[in-house]
Amino acid sequence: MTARPLSQSIAAGVAVLFGVATVFSGGRALFGNVDMGAVVPFVLWFNFSIGFAYVLAGLGLWRGATWATALSVGIAAATAMVFAAFLWHVWRGGAYEVRTMAAMILRLAVWIAIAAVAARTIRR
Repeated sequence: MTARPLSQSIAAGVAVLFGVATVFSGGRALFGNVDMGAVVPFVLWFNFSIGFAYVLAGLGLWRGATWATALSVGIAAATAMVFAAFLWHVWRGGAYEVRTMAAMILRLAVWIAIAAVAARTIRR
């Protein structure tokens, strides 16, 4: 067995931690009766739901599973699509929180990076 590249280990750890934090914060916002301001419901539900996929992708990356690359690319693509829909919502004058904009930029950047690491380090 060959050693896992450090970048792959870091990407896997980031994915799992990011996923757990996403599920926790999204769950709190959805089910914790916490006033989060002008949330955009489809963004909130997407982020909560996709958090489980973050954890799965991280575990797959850790193991070097070939499907983890496709899942990571899929997460990045889905995040980009939801971000585009969110931007459309903002452009049309919909209410939103500035932190949602920042969070979506961060999520997209993180998952593009994770997908790139997965594509570079996991061999088919």
